[in-house]
Amino acid sequence: MQDKIKKIRIQSASEINLAENSKQLENFRIKYLGRRGEVTLLLKDLAKLSPKQRPQIGKLINDLKKEIDSSIKTRNEEIKLKSAEDGEGDWIDLTMPGVKLPEGHLHPTTAAIQEITEIFSKIGYTRERYPEVETDWYAFEGLNMPKDHPARDEWETFFFSPKIVLTPHTSSGQLREMEKGKLPIRMINISKCYRRQSDVSHTPMFYQFEGLHIDKNISIANLKGTIDYFIKEFFSGKREFRLRPFHFRFTEPSFEIDITCDICQGKGVLENGQKCRLCKEGWLELGGAGMVHPNVLKAGKIDPKKYSGFAFGWGVERVLMMKPGMNIDDIRMIYKNDLRFLEQF
Repeated sequence: MQDKIKKIRIQSASEINLAENSKQLENFRIKYLGRRGEVTLLLKDLAKLSPKQRPQIGKLINDLKKEIDSSIKTRNEEIKLKSAEDGEGDWIDLTMPGVKLPEGHLHPTTAAIQEITEIFSKIGYTRERYPEVETDWYAFEGLNMPKDHPARDEWETFFFSPKIVLTPHTSSGQLREMEKGKLPIRMINISKCYRRQSDVSHTPMFYQFEGLHIDKNISIANLKGTIDYFIKEFFSGKREFRLRPFHFRFTEPSFEIDITCDICQGKGVLENGQKCRLCKEGWLELGGAGMVHPNVLKAGKIDPKKYSGFAFGWGVERVLMMKPGMNIDDIRMIYKNDLRFLEQF
């Protein structure tokens, strides 16, 4: 058996060194290491040896197998290198650009947040961020909503305890900004909010951007002008909006801001005659706005006789849905993480 191993070692080394191409090397691999190769047959013959001889002969055969495999790989590299030097084989143009790796992009909501921030920064608004877990004071009581007031029901809040909540709106940032004691105030707060709602225009978690402008002699005209500026900048088209009288405890007077629906072009009816499932009537609510209530100014330690201001809170996903060309008629699609949907943007 040892003589056979020695003979195969000498013969295989000679043949492998004389191989001229990869095809010949593959034939030699099959000849010695294939299922019926000479080394494989030696392993099968181990059963014919005595138990005392098997460990020693088995080690010799395994060493031979590793030697042949290593020799084939080494010779294969030598053949490739020689082919490259001789100008044979696959030609490589080193001046060609490399293969570009797959590249992702920002989530539509993230892109919208960046655009909103940039738009308001042009008119002097500073981006601020406040906690997503809030106390009852900042979320409700300090915003002129006493305990057990029915106005709280609208926010369908997630409570950790009677005094700790997942913030239902970015309006809680108003009081925190006022408490800094720096006037005038012109800030934009963009953060996650949480409410127990889920339908074509609501999700349990969503982003909201809160604008707050406090100074002397601020009026509704300033509020309307700011909204008009944002709508022209963000939607960059002929879109109508309206201030619809509403009631919020933290603003007086209060408004809801509606924009003509981009899905049905403000008609309330689609081209196929079906009713628009998003807006129902041609207008879609973007969010609320109004003049800051005197009680809220007092809670923020600001004298309402000297200062006035306006605030607005809109859903980021809402304004994103209404951007021309988006054609998103169900807000929940944005957070389903379906690549077929996300890759469109």
